[in-house]
Amino acid sequence: MTYQRSIVHMDLDTFFVSCERLLDSRLNGKPVLIGGTSDRGVVASCSYEARKFGIHSAMPMRMAKQLCPEAIILRGDAGTYTKFSQNVTDVIKDTVPLYEKSSIDEFYIDLTGMDKFFGCHKLASELRQRIIRETGLPISFGLSLNKTVSKIATGEAKPNNEIQILSGNEKPFLAPLSIKKIPMVGDVTYKSLCDLGIKQIRTVQEMPMELMYKVLGKNGLGIWNKANGIDNSPVIQYQERKSISTERTFNKDTTDVAKLKGIIIAMAENLAYQLRRGNKLTACITFKIRYSDFQTYTQQQRIPYSAMDHNIIPIVLDLFEKLYNRRLLVRLIGVKFSHLVEGGHQVNLFDDDTKFLHLSEAIDKMRERYGDRSVISAAGMEARTIGRWNPFNGEPPPLLPHRKA
Repeated sequence: MTYQRSIVHMDLDTFFVSCERLLDSRLNGKPVLIGGTSDRGVVASCSYEARKFGIHSAMPMRMAKQLCPEAIILRGDAGTYTKFSQNVTDVIKDTVPLYEKSSIDEFYIDLTGMDKFFGCHKLASELRQRIIRETGLPISFGLSLNKTVSKIATGEAKPNNEIQILSGNEKPFLAPLSIKKIPMVGDVTYKSLCDLGIKQIRTVQEMPMELMYKVLGKNGLGIWNKANGIDNSPVIQYQERKSISTERTFNKDTTDVAKLKGIIIAMAENLAYQLRRGNKLTACITFKIRYSDFQTYTQQQRIPYSAMDHNIIPIVLDLFEKLYNRRLLVRLIGVKFSHLVEGGHQVNLFDDDTKFLHLSEAIDKMRERYGDRSVISAAGMEARTIGRWNPFNGEPPPLLPHRKA
């Protein structure tokens, strides 16, 4: 017997702010900003009271302060938020047959077939009430046939509410909404669509699929499908990571090449260690640089599969040398490893020196015992830690905003 799909999307409302309010009730009802406390920082999360002033996530903290001078600004604590997130995860895990944790505060739940016994909306609503009761955190959900419609419905349900979109009502529900509500439509795509006079989802629904493909290519087909409420992607409890990355935004723009190289080495070294710890190899290295005028450049290079410092770090430094050619102040740098596969490092009989392999094994053992930063390259000693989470345990990163260096 085939059942009609029932997919729930749950999203914790202003999660970081809600966590802080559980720890300090004096923050209730006040405009609160979580993120980098300096003017160069960005807003990671903000309360609904702050949003009334036009503040939103990823906004520069300096602008947020100007919009709402009375806002309470907190740096936030990734460890605390991770614990609260795990509490919610435990409740969901104890209640439903299949869930996917897509970020620290978002979950997809597959209740297909459950309506025969309980009623999917009733089960989802009871789960939401249990989460609120046991964790104290406000949470909203959307329920529909697929992930896209459910996620958009959750956004319409907020704050602290729930919406069910009955089968057959997907297109009428989506039609009057802004095209920006579709998850895969970012700022650049939104501007392109606006330039074409496309601002509401209804307009895309009325367009032929071929026209969307002609305008935006493969991405246009995806937008057309989602605009029409079509999304067959499954709820997957564990998804293999395809890449790992880290970035640094500087408190003060810099041209200190020694500092830049030191941080780049620390970033590459730590990510390579995470690869080895997860028994992974990378075949593609990407370097990213953003100058003080906000012009951003990236360059990547394919390499033989590796997770070894002595193979990876020179490539990252070489990419930096190629991109650092404007002689302007640097605002941000980033390193990314992609095309990841399972497996340990294979010794190259012509290139590898066994002393490097033995050295890496010894260093990794010390890091496992004493921490990620117990043994590091001298060049990267001034750089702060990349992070102490395991990127290959199925959990999302604990905190998304740019770290500072």
